Amino acid sequence: MPTFTENIGSHLGLLAEVLGNVLRLRNRCRSERRLDGHVVVITGANQGIGKETAYQLSFRGAKIIIGCRDEKRAENAIKDIKQRNPKADIYSLPLDLSSLQSVRQFVTEITKRETKVDILINNAGIACDTEQQTEDGFEMAFGTNHLGHYLLTLSVLPLLRNAPKARIITVSAGSHVFGKINFENINLRNGAINTKDAVSQSKLANVLFTRELARRLCRDTTVTAYSLHPGLVHTDFHRNLQSPALRTLFRLICQLFGLSIERGCQTSLYCALEEDLDNESGFYYDNCRRVDAMVSTATDDQSAQQLWQLSEELVRLEEHLKLPKHF
Repeated sequence: MPTFTENIGSHLGLLAEVLGNVLRLRNRCRSERRLDGHVVVITGANQGIGKETAYQLSFRGAKIIIGCRDEKRAENAIKDIKQRNPKADIYSLPLDLSSLQSVRQFVTEITKRETKVDILINNAGIACDTEQQTEDGFEMAFGTNHLGHYLLTLSVLPLLRNAPKARIITVSAGSHVFGKINFENINLRNGAINTKDAVSQSKLANVLFTRELARRLCRDTTVTAYSLHPGLVHTDFHRNLQSPALRTLFRLICQLFGLSIERGCQTSLYCALEEDLDNESGFYYDNCRRVDAMVSTATDDQSAQQLWQLSEELVRLEEHLKLPKHF
C-alpha cells in the first residue's frame, strides 16, 4: 500500500488537478504528425474520450478500428465521426472486454482484415460498486479493465510487430495511487469490494502491466508501451455504479470540475503522436508529459512480474503468445 506520505501527496495531487481543471491549466498535444497508412485499434471508442481520440486520429489520416460491446452505439459513433470528418476511414467490430472469448474473436476478425496494427489504445473502462462478475468469473473491474486488455494486447502483438514502430497505450487513472493488487483475493470476494478498491486495483494493474510489458518487449521489438491518466473528465465512466447516490455524486463532480472530452483525450493523443516517445517505453503520463515521481506500488517490479504471471494463468494465454522475461 502507499505510504502515509504518498497518500497525503496523492490527495494533494488530486486537489491540484481539480484546481487545474477549473483554471484550465491542462496541456494540449502539440504534435502535427500525420498517420496516413497507419492502423489504429481503440477499445471503448463509442463515447467519451475514446470516441474523441478516434476522431482526432482519423483526421490525421489513420484507419480506425473501434472495438465496442454495443454495436448500435458503435454505429452511431462512426456516423458522428464521419459527419465531422467525411474522409474518415473507420469501422467497428464487436468487443466485450468482460468476455475472454469475445476478445479472442475480436482479434481473429482483425487478423482477417489487417496485416498490421500501428497503434493499440486500451481505452475502455468500467467502475463497479457491487460484487459483479465477468462471463469468466472475474471481478468486473479487474476482469474488464485489466484482464481483457491484457489478453487483447498480447493477442494483437503479432500484428503490432508487423508495423515499423508500434505503440500500445493503456488509459489508466490517477486513482491507481490508492490501489493495491490483492493477490490473495484478486476478485475481491466475500464483501471485500467497494468502488475505490475495485477501480484503483484495476487501474494500478494497468500501470504495472505497461511497465512489465515494456521490460519484456525491450530486447526483441520496436513496440513501445505507455500508460496514462486522462485527467478528471466529464464522461459517464461511472454509469455502472449500482448506488444512485454514488452515480449522482460522481456525475456532479464531473459536471462541476471535469474536463471536456476534447481536453480529456489530449494525453492519449500525446502518447500516440509524440515522436520523442519512440525512445522510451513503460512510463506513465499525465497532462501530456511523463510522470517520474510515482507511488511505490506503481514501480514495484516484483508485483508487476507476479501480476503478469497471474494474468497469464487466468486468461489461459496460448503458448505462442507468451512473452519470456529477459532479465
